[in-house]
Amino acid sequence: MPVWYLSRMSRRHVTVALSGEGADELFGGYVTYQADRLTRPFRLVPGALRRLMLRGFERCLPVSDEKIGLEYKLKRWIEGSWLHPDEAHFFWNGAFSNEQRRQIQPGGNGNGLRRLVDRLGIESRGVIDRYLLVDQAYYLPDDILYKTDRMSMAHSLEVRPPFLDHRIVEFAASLPQSMKIRGFTQKFILKELMRGRLPETVLNRKKTGFDIPAHDWFRGVLRPLLMDTLTPQAIASTGIFDARAIQSLIRDHMERRINAGFQLWGLLTLFLWMKRWKVEVVPPLKALHPAPARVLTIR
Repeated sequence: MPVWYLSRMSRRHVTVALSGEGADELFGGYVTYQADRLTRPFRLVPGALRRLMLRGFERCLPVSDEKIGLEYKLKRWIEGSWLHPDEAHFFWNGAFSNEQRRQIQPGGNGNGLRRLVDRLGIESRGVIDRYLLVDQAYYLPDDILYKTDRMSMAHSLEVRPPFLDHRIVEFAASLPQSMKIRGFTQKFILKELMRGRLPETVLNRKKTGFDIPAHDWFRGVLRPLLMDTLTPQAIASTGIFDARAIQSLIRDHMERRINAGFQLWGLLTLFLWMKRWKVEVVPPLKALHPAPARVLTIR
């Protein structure tokens, strides 16, 4: 259920609620951690063979309208195997690759995400712990907790995340990776602790996130909004993005050559935000900033 609906429903009965935020980032609950782990040996496979595998999946597995279907995960996993591991972690979460960003934003800096990881200074960590810390530092506070706080406060509900008690965070950090992900079992230690206390159907059920069916929506109900917002004129007027590259991305998505729903969602919300707050892009003073960067201003 969406966070706003849970907040509204809970507020009818209580003023304080507990949430499970942090469990995935502390104990390895996301499938992206499996992708991070499995790609290490997969990168040893020759590139030509990986390209052959990708073409085979493209022929045998047509583009699906599922939120995160099997074909989407397989194709994106192989595509991510050519990327730097830090870039691939964000790519599997639906972000643009550096090359894709350079295509839609010529002259832009495409290595920002990798620099975010470098700032954490976690070179000595194992692959799973490395990206657990990345998500604890960025995804958890800037996305998950942010949305939960905004939606709960909008309904006068206080939400407390017990997994983020510093003692649990420190305990999780002290565990070996095998206690978090063992084989294909994720959040291994939590499931073992709850075995006999929760039904097996709960412990073994497939993880389902709050992701929206963006791929399907942009081919259906949200297509008019997308096409009316990301027009060639609107894109070109920013002076930031390449209109032809974004229009090509939209066309490939609509004609089912790829699933780009998550990338298009990011672009759509950015352009709607710029329109709502009358954000304009103006070139800086050449005397002060000779580089061809541009600045966002809000009227």
